[in-house]
Amino acid sequence: MSSSAGVWPAASTRFFTWEEANRTLPLVRRIVDDIRSAHEALQAPLERFRRLVESSREAGAEARALRAELDQRAQRLNGFVDELAEVGCHVKGFDEGLVDFYSLRDGRPVLLCWRAGEPEVGHWHDIDAGFAGRRPIPIDERDAFRNA
Repeated sequence: MSSSAGVWPAASTRFFTWEEANRTLPLVRRIVDDIRSAHEALQAPLERFRRLVESSREAGAEARALRAELDQRAQRLNGFVDELAEVGCHVKGFDEGLVDFYSLRDGRPVLLCWRAGEPEVGHWHDIDAGFAGRRPIPIDERDAFRNA
């Protein structure tokens, strides 16, 4: 048994069946698209800010303006992340659009895993395994993922 057998998420965590996770995908896709766009839009001003601060200890007005822009863009990104959390799933990678859904398999918590561009939630992994531990969900095992 995996070392995640003793790891339980917070009591308020939503657990999904495979079917429930897939039913959320139209909404999750839209939110993930927004997250990926907001994350991408944050990169150029963040790089400009880093270069400006590294090149001058007294960056001044330009740095303050960039910082305000970064704060605004980060708030937008965080809003989308919060929206995804309200659905009950969790973003695990901005660039790739990785999303995890808690589920129960054989009485222990695991994560159903979806990546932007995939047609359905088709993988799962132990809580401590991460993306590298993704395993495909065979059709005949879809019912093994429970919400309670």
